[in-house]
Amino acid sequence: MALSQSDLTDLLESLRAADSVEMVRHALQRMLQELIEAEATTVIGAAPHQRTPQRITHRNGHRERLLSSTAGDLDLQIPKLRSGSFFPSLLERRRRIDRALFAVIMEAYVHGVSTRAVDDLVKALGADTGISKSEVSRICAGLDAETTAFRERPLEHTTFPYVFLDATYCKARVNHQIVSQAVVIATGVTSQGHREVLGLAVGDSEGKAFWIEFLRSLRARGLSGVRLVISDAHTGLVGAIRTVLLNAAWQRCRVHFVRNVLSRVPKGSGEMVAATIRTIFAQTSAEAVHTQLHIVADTLGHQFPQVKDMLLTAADDITAFAIFPIGHWKKIWSTNPLERLNREVKRRAEVVQVFPNPTALQRLATAILAELHDEWQVTERRYLSESSMAALHANTSATTLAELTPRPQPDDSIT
Repeated sequence: MALSQSDLTDLLESLRAADSVEMVRHALQRMLQELIEAEATTVIGAAPHQRTPQRITHRNGHRERLLSSTAGDLDLQIPKLRSGSFFPSLLERRRRIDRALFAVIMEAYVHGVSTRAVDDLVKALGADTGISKSEVSRICAGLDAETTAFRERPLEHTTFPYVFLDATYCKARVNHQIVSQAVVIATGVTSQGHREVLGLAVGDSEGKAFWIEFLRSLRARGLSGVRLVISDAHTGLVGAIRTVLLNAAWQRCRVHFVRNVLSRVPKGSGEMVAATIRTIFAQTSAEAVHTQLHIVADTLGHQFPQVKDMLLTAADDITAFAIFPIGHWKKIWSTNPLERLNREVKRRAEVVQVFPNPTALQRLATAILAELHDEWQVTERRYLSESSMAALHANTSATTLAELTPRPQPDDSIT
């Protein structure tokens, strides 16, 4: 570029010292735009309408970018390319999560529901004198278009043999009251062994009607080929799986099941009971898994009859994984793969503490999941190997799985 970093700094200082604030704003805007165009020319290998052997692509219009500065808001134009992407190095690329968090904090600030900590955060983000409602609307509108496109994108590009379902809870204001809102999340493993975030929804509860609506929305977007659904034993969720995903087997999360069991035994015996139950999952064949379950039930039943009843009642539910390739077992017998997503949503939500409305919560959660989804798409490592997925397709079918694995039976007493 024509200007060095020191020259640019000197120019900025002289502009700040000018008498007319508007003149400074226009000059700064023009200078930054020229620098952006110069960098784009370097990346493309040619100026607009110029023919050179170094050209690797062509310009394809511009997209708007509003940059806030001490001289005021600057309306910049970022060149778009016909192939590839371009973003000027002199501008900070703000991640979707950060923009979502910024939008949520701004919205809370405008609605007068922010705490002192949120107010301090607003100032730390550069809004020392507050922010107008129109500016908040503009920020949120731009982000909402992006997050809505992610939530509603088609899922017809592949099949998803394994689907994981779970929920976490955050606080939001509804009808002038602070209530707990469920953020339900669905992830899946593709037929090639890669992971994807399938969708999410925010609602009043995890009731059956809510889960049915959510699962039907996934089906409407093209979710297909589901052979196993992994979740906890929440009554509403299990009932929704039975209603919507008719040909899928159900695996009850082993981690949640063990927690349910430990809540029924004395604290001093918990470690022994958990270790004994884990031997069920240490076997190397489906037959051995089922045999060990009954051995464990009889062994623990002498001291804890209630634990024996729980094991026998849930026997088919917690061993559904056993009819799938053994290389998949550790990855499909619990909802642990969703734990990182839940933790990240909760970590970011704790910054806001109480969301101004469910829409703000959905906006931030979607941005977080979109970022994690993108990370999964660029990694070279598959969640399940290509060879093991080939074995799954060759040796099983949805019909066989539905016949071999009982349909999920909701238990009103266990969540």
